[in-house]
Amino acid sequence: MTMHRRRFMGVAAIGGLAASLPATCWAADDFAGLSSMAKDTQPIGADELQARLAKAAGLLRAHDMDALLIEPGASLIYFTGIHWWRSERLTAAVLTREGEVAIVTPFFEEPSVRESLSVEAELLTWDEDENPLGAVSAWLSRRGFAKGRIGVEETVRYFAVDGLQKAMPGATLVNGAPVVRGCRMIKSATEIALMQLATDITIKAYRYTAPRVEAGMTPADIGAIMNGATRALGGSPEFALVLLGEASAYPHGSGQPQRVREGEVVLMDCGCNVHGYQSDVSRSWVHGTATARQRQVWEQMRKGQLVAFKAAKIGVPAGSVDDAVRTYYEGLGYGPGYKLPGTSHRTGHGIGLDGHEPVNLVRGETTKLAPGMCFSNEPGIYIPGEFGIRLEDCFYMTASGPKWFSEPPVSIDNPIG
Repeated sequence: MTMHRRRFMGVAAIGGLAASLPATCWAADDFAGLSSMAKDTQPIGADELQARLAKAAGLLRAHDMDALLIEPGASLIYFTGIHWWRSERLTAAVLTREGEVAIVTPFFEEPSVRESLSVEAELLTWDEDENPLGAVSAWLSRRGFAKGRIGVEETVRYFAVDGLQKAMPGATLVNGAPVVRGCRMIKSATEIALMQLATDITIKAYRYTAPRVEAGMTPADIGAIMNGATRALGGSPEFALVLLGEASAYPHGSGQPQRVREGEVVLMDCGCNVHGYQSDVSRSWVHGTATARQRQVWEQMRKGQLVAFKAAKIGVPAGSVDDAVRTYYEGLGYGPGYKLPGTSHRTGHGIGLDGHEPVNLVRGETTKLAPGMCFSNEPGIYIPGEFGIRLEDCFYMTASGPKWFSEPPVSIDNPIG
């Protein structure tokens, strides 16, 4: 359950060793014993990038669009390799139904943009007193698209959409999601391999971290160990959410001070990326001896994961996976629906270059599951005022059904797997 660059929560200082040492000191000497699992891994290559552009061109034609506008972010990386950021100075890509690519960027940024550009493209530069959307309009008009249908990637900001419409009054702007989703939702074998490696790194970092969790530690202490291990293993940490005790009952935590206590839940939600492709794994256990109630909820939640996995079949609507979990949980007395105690969030989200990307395993989602789609599976059970249990493992769809990136743990006494 990734949040964008999730921050640690509940990090107030406490007495004793946990307070006297900075978080980065925890187990720092031991990281040298971990070696990179990703040192020989290669990023997505030029041939695959070119295949993506060809697929996008075909989808533009299939959906009666002439071009597609994309701002910086995962989609720009996906199609062009360009790693850039969003600011008031527009940098964007334009793809056409004929497979042509243009990059519009400020004149003074062109050398930097070229550094990560990995496909053939025409660079359209603009000076500070010029309108970048005017350059886009002129480029598209020269290709006969002045009155065309221009797709817009769904995260493009309003000022760019409004500016393009004003620069191209004869054009019709439409939602470009069918093109972008049609490409990005279906992962290639190379993408899946990178996600598998990212997951393997996260699981190994968990195995390193969990035995080092001690009474009195704060979320920041634990997160520092997890992130340090992840880096040593060759992953780039994306987030390390640590929820302790009652805070585990709230999916994204609490701002109240937290520390590890005997008999209370430790919930960790962590992920990293390898060449941009992400992992997302959650684990929950009890520090010390679990109560009968904690064990029961842990087992119920584990079964919920398996219900979702079994329901994920080729050709079924994504929302039906969520429906299956809620039916099971309601039979246990949780809910109904998204009410608490129970699961207040969707069963899972798409994952790839973004930690959260379309589509979701959520009620009402009609997109049908197909080979190459990747999802988290995390129907946590949350009991406000007490504790929560979340196990999260991602899976990808194959022609014969779902396959785990990480196998769920089998016992609260062996909680990592």
